[in-house]
Amino acid sequence: MVINTADQLLSPRSAYLYVCVFTGGMTTLAVELSASRLLGNIFGTSNIVWANVIGLILLYLTVGYFIGGRWADRSPHYSTFYRILVWSAFLSALIPLVSRPILTTAAAAFAGAQAALTLGSFFSILILFSVPVTLLGCVSPFAIRLALSGIADSGRTAGRIYAVSTLGSLVGTFLPTLFIIPELGTLRTFLLFGGILYVVGFIGLWQQQRRAALRWLWMPLLIGLLTILAPDSPLRPPFPGATLLYEDESAYNFIQVQEDAAGNRYLYLNEGQGIHSQWSPDTYADDHRTWSFFLTAPYFNNPPFAPADVEALCIVGLAAGTIARQYTAVYGPIPIDGIEIDPGIIEAGARYFDMNAEAMPNLTVYAQDGRYMLNQLDRSYTVIAIDAYRPPYIPWHLTTVEFFQEARRRLADNGVVAVNVGRTNTDRRLIDALAATLRAVFPNVYAMDVPNSFNTILVATSQPASSENLAHNLSILPADAHPLLRDALTWGVMQLAPVGHSDLIFTDDRAPVETLVDSLVLNFLISGGTDQLAVQQP
Repeated sequence: MVINTADQLLSPRSAYLYVCVFTGGMTTLAVELSASRLLGNIFGTSNIVWANVIGLILLYLTVGYFIGGRWADRSPHYSTFYRILVWSAFLSALIPLVSRPILTTAAAAFAGAQAALTLGSFFSILILFSVPVTLLGCVSPFAIRLALSGIADSGRTAGRIYAVSTLGSLVGTFLPTLFIIPELGTLRTFLLFGGILYVVGFIGLWQQQRRAALRWLWMPLLIGLLTILAPDSPLRPPFPGATLLYEDESAYNFIQVQEDAAGNRYLYLNEGQGIHSQWSPDTYADDHRTWSFFLTAPYFNNPPFAPADVEALCIVGLAAGTIARQYTAVYGPIPIDGIEIDPGIIEAGARYFDMNAEAMPNLTVYAQDGRYMLNQLDRSYTVIAIDAYRPPYIPWHLTTVEFFQEARRRLADNGVVAVNVGRTNTDRRLIDALAATLRAVFPNVYAMDVPNSFNTILVATSQPASSENLAHNLSILPADAHPLLRDALTWGVMQLAPVGHSDLIFTDDRAPVETLVDSLVLNFLISGGTDQLAVQQP
């Protein structure tokens, strides 16, 4: 008797096959996105990291599709299919537990600028994904083989299988990113999706042969044991002499707050290669780091320019509020709008950096994309500070002519835009390209190199101005001006740097920022730049 396709799809066995395919697709994308977070905690979230993760995952899936098809032809049995599911689930859950020692080694290597060991750790972890992801790639072609009842409906059956698998992948894309990872963390996300897939596979085995299925219970028992034995210590321990106050994973970043012996607090993100905010008790100084240089920006205007002329500030890339805190100390409670895309960083800033209504009632914080939110604000600003990019993390849409035109429309007549840009000691192409882009919108652009760093502050003025204005305004600074402002202007004058020529201008249509940054980083590594690299630490 020939079984009708519709009847077959209604059978419990066929219906459960689609549940397996859905769960396999969901787990595949969840593992891929969790892989990027697992690696991002140490190696960052640059395009290079993403390209390696996506590229190798696709390679493993390609191999899985090929092997799965041949495997299904040789052993077209449901029991084989369910064993593939439980093994891929077990190995997926095992990844974060096995990779922990490698990640710890990588963190130390990254801090010590040991490029070879860092890269070796990176690819070692990616290799850990090879077997489980390859097995996950076997699921769809194997399911198609099991679901086929004849050649006549093969196309329709394959289409359904891949549609259900892709629907699962869609769920596996949004669920971990938006909900699971921020709430449970990376480790538990791996365990959760691996556990779901294991349960689905085990139920299938149980339906086939109950006594044989019991043999596979060692897998969750081993995972549970390894989870209990896993060290409950920070993935990246605090620097010598510092205390870890806070550690969390948000939807965007791996966040740490550390405090040194003097009570100074520092915000680190992802790989911990730079300090993103600083808080000091009873002082606003930052040891001439990047933030205080933003105080100098409006003094490129023609003299006389006084502190009273600074009326409002907008910060794109607020982080934990160091710039806002310094501006409030120097200029008083002027209106400050701070835009920070990561709510997790905002929470850390409120708890540990006085970025709250009690300490800074003049600060309004927006958890939103910088460009989008800037276009929603209707205030006129004296300064728009852009501290949202640091190679290799550069949101390209914050680098274009169109973006800077939008920023200029929100400036007062004497308003300026100040941008924190990365460089190396020998490669200033990114600075020159951004300066050329700014010059397409503003009459003048100036540069200050932040000492002992790979940062330069670019300042673009709405009115024609001169670099000599900075020294002139310093010389006529009122006697009662805040000491931090006087110190920042003094250093700004000393750190003035020339701006080179560039034919590259970033636009919304063409902004090859990633290509330029990749080249900058590669040249830095080839030229032995890691010898100059040192993690900023307390």
